[in-house]
Amino acid sequence: MDRNQEQSLRDELVALQQRHRMLDEEIAELELSGGADQLAIKRLKKEKLALKDRIYAIEDQLTPDIIA
Repeated sequence: MDRNQEQSLRDELVALQQRHRMLDEEIAELELSGGADQLAIKRLKKEKLALKDRIYAIEDQLTPDIIA
């Protein structure tokens, strides 16, 4: 992987992590409001899970393979 690809992945990783945190806060706010739309919360949690999967995939790409 060249430096441009690596930097691009790192930039994407930062953006995804920020969005993940924002979703976490948004979900918490909706759950605390009491009258929250459960379908909206479920949708946000699904998006958050998809982001988490993408974050792990990028972290895996950025982690060098260690040959034991």
